[in-house]
Amino acid sequence: MVLVGRVYEYFLQVFAMDSGQGAEKGEFYTPASIVSLIAELIEPYSGVVYDPCCGSGGMFVQSVKFVESHNGRRIEISVKGQESNPDTWRLAKMNLAIRGISHNLGSAPASTFLDDRHQDTKVNFIMANPPFNLKKWRGEDELTSDPRFRGYTVPPASNANYAWILHMLSKLDETNGVAGFLLANGALNADGAEGEIRKRLIENDKIESIMVLPREMFYSTDISVTLWIICNNKKARKHNDWQLRDRRGHTLFVDLRRWNTNVYEKKYVQFDAAQIAAVKKIFASWQTGNGYADVPELCRSATIEDMRAKNYSLAPSKYIEFIDRDADIDYATEMARVQREMKVALARERESLDMLEEAFRGIGYGIGSGTEA
Repeated sequence: MVLVGRVYEYFLQVFAMDSGQGAEKGEFYTPASIVSLIAELIEPYSGVVYDPCCGSGGMFVQSVKFVESHNGRRIEISVKGQESNPDTWRLAKMNLAIRGISHNLGSAPASTFLDDRHQDTKVNFIMANPPFNLKKWRGEDELTSDPRFRGYTVPPASNANYAWILHMLSKLDETNGVAGFLLANGALNADGAEGEIRKRLIENDKIESIMVLPREMFYSTDISVTLWIICNNKKARKHNDWQLRDRRGHTLFVDLRRWNTNVYEKKYVQFDAAQIAAVKKIFASWQTGNGYADVPELCRSATIEDMRAKNYSLAPSKYIEFIDRDADIDYATEMARVQREMKVALARERESLDMLEEAFRGIGYGIGSGTEA
């Protein structure tokens, strides 16, 4: 059964790659290394794992793999999800069935927003890769009083990014629920109604971490995307083997765009095990307060006051220190060196031209000053 599952996953990956950028066929598959990273960060050891847009079920498969790789028991994990595309919904059910993973994906494919098949459900973990910048996810007059958006501005019908966030937030257990999900980078600075929602999320202290990933990680797009981690409770508490510190009023920003050296299959990049472990170490040390330090061009712990000063932007580049490698250059000295080198180069060029003219004159064809022999 394990072998069959691996073969099935391989063909899903190949199918997604062959679909090309912009193709809808690639939307159902999230690269395994990204899913592994999310699982390592939120640690779904036991409880309910939920995915509101589950695609082919890769998030669920990886959560079970995570538990088994850490000597846990898969029976302590249950999965719930939903998928609107009928073909993809069937792929997910087959993917989970051949691996022997118990699941509840609803009795039929359906829109999570318009037909929530898991109403009033509270979960321990959410792992998701919603469709980026989904348009027309509701009619202009639909869901304007939906309880999932209570306390926030209603997300615009033109873009579902913040609708996904608020939907997932409404599903999280108030005590220990945590969500790790992906969004297009545009959500980090979006204005209008989305900007108002982002401001309220920050003021309500729901955002644990923002991590920007490298480009060329997805088969359906080459854009850089963001991994969000949100929760309802950032107070000190026990989580699996970790004693988490009080993180209220703080958010961890991480920039991984330069971690793009592990190229495989055509031009795509992925995280290797060492990179995933390194990100996990940064995140865990920040959560526990054990050994964390801001690192220029990589990570920084920012406060709500910092984010207010940046107009509630969630772009890591607004907070992480970037080194100006030109700051220590002695421009007078450097320009004098360039000047000397240019003088030598020009002198050599003139010498070469003189030799060329002399050679042409030697064979009876003068080329200097428009003269001929």
